[in-house]
Amino acid sequence: MEKNLEFPDLLRLIDERSTAFRAAVAAAPSLDVQVPTCPGWTLFDLVKHLGGGDRFWAAIVGAGPADAPPAEAAAARAALEVPREREVLLAWLAASTQLLLSALREAGPDAGCWAWWSALQTPRTSGGVARHRVQESAVHTYDARLAAGAPQPLPAGVALDGVEEFLFTCVATSSAWPHKPTAFDFHTVEGLSWRLTVDGDGARSTRIPAPTAATGEDSDAAGVSIHGTASELVLYLYDRIRADSLHVDGDAGLLDLLRAWEPEE
Repeated sequence: MEKNLEFPDLLRLIDERSTAFRAAVAAAPSLDVQVPTCPGWTLFDLVKHLGGGDRFWAAIVGAGPADAPPAEAAAARAALEVPREREVLLAWLAASTQLLLSALREAGPDAGCWAWWSALQTPRTSGGVARHRVQESAVHTYDARLAAGAPQPLPAGVALDGVEEFLFTCVATSSAWPHKPTAFDFHTVEGLSWRLTVDGDGARSTRIPAPTAATGEDSDAAGVSIHGTASELVLYLYDRIRADSLHVDGDAGLLDLLRAWEPEE
């Protein structure tokens, strides 16, 4: 079974996705074009968001273990002002990414820090931050390319890690599922699969064997199964594409319940 990406790979991918993001911004007709997947945002807003996020997380990683993000970092993000001239803005974004990478390298993968997610399946460490920032950068690169009129799927390696990262980071919770217990299976055409189980104990995910022509699917265990490329599944999970863009088996209404669920923690 494929292993998770190592810490040096995560740092390299943050850098690569930031570079690809900047190339998309440079190629766009204007910083004022709308970003269809981020309603109400222009490309300028998206650059500010990604660069501001890089700087915010750099400060969080640098602060070490904490119960909340550093007050100065939160205040700086709230008051963030960035240049509007494109070349200067792109230089600011590149510098923002380097601040994040420097903080991550200095901390190493196992250093504790504040994070907004449950620690059930993703640790509150610099390694957990790095893994999540790869996906933030990758999805926003898709957004920027879409705004520039040239959307591309996420790279396969990034996307394969991204399905699991989303399930482990954005979905895992000890808050009780308020509906009948069930499971969601996510199958990539690249060959990796996961099962998200939701019940009174919350939500947690695990890798499962991919279905084959011989074995088929365990339809009794999963209320719904979603099939697509890894990139399509990540984009679906991040609400960039609709479920009807994918192949869905079982009760598709469960996907609406999952999307609407707001765990208490």
